[in-house]
Amino acid sequence: MAFVLAVLAAGCDEALSDIAGPTPNLEATFSSIQSTIFEASDSSGRPACTDCHNTRFAQFNGGLDLSHDLAYANLVGVASRGKAGAVRVIPGDAANSYLIHKLDGRSGIVGLRMPTSGPYLTAGQLAVIQRWIELGARRD
Repeated sequence: MAFVLAVLAAGCDEALSDIAGPTPNLEATFSSIQSTIFEASDSSGRPACTDCHNTRFAQFNGGLDLSHDLAYANLVGVASRGKAGAVRVIPGDAANSYLIHKLDGRSGIVGLRMPTSGPYLTAGQLAVIQRWIELGARRD
């Protein structure tokens, strides 16, 4: 975790691309995160988030549909259905964004760490998502 915080504090997006692990083209933009993390499997065998987080499985996934045209509106500034008082993505505040808590497996989350089937995101992938949030979680 200290490594991720150091990268975020440096604010260097080029350094983030060097640590993205199995997703070397991942950038701290929503479109990159959507296509590279939410919609695509990666070389480590992690399934696409949209395999479970889609309209078909809404009753099982906390109502979080990460499908292409719906993901941003379902994440940014939206209250979590699973944990009272939690907001999925708080622009400018990665530390308090529930998406980060779920991806990082922090204590106090409701349910399981994501993705439940693993493998989990690498420290680099998580750092890129945190950086996007810290930069204001723009839709781009």
